Amino acid sequence: MQTNQLSYLPILMQLLLAVGFVVGTIIVSSFLGPKRRSVVKDENFECGIESVGNARIPFSVKYFLVAILFVLFDVEVIFLYPWAINFKSLGMDGMIKMVVFMLLLLVGFFYIVKKKALEWE
Repeated sequence: MQTNQLSYLPILMQLLLAVGFVVGTIIVSSFLGPKRRSVVKDENFECGIESVGNARIPFSVKYFLVAILFVLFDVEVIFLYPWAINFKSLGMDGMIKMVVFMLLLLVGFFYIVKKKALEWE
């Protein structure tokens, strides 16, 4: 099958349409939106509760650590799906590679459990 530059035209048209729609919507909404400003309207509003204190309260590092570890192990699970779909065609070679992959994940998991990264005080 030979491809030429003309076969990329629908992709280019879709890209231009999507970018044009986003830019056009932003421009049109800036012209159509109300522009009434006041002290009360410009106040911070959080679920009906008046703001008290500084919004720049430092978060615990544990919060970010748990979030990063969740993303890490969640992304690793994504690699299991294609392997499970192609399990039979990959044969014993694919099985060995997946066992090594899972062992590395388990080593990482036991390491973070040993370091008590998932425990809250």
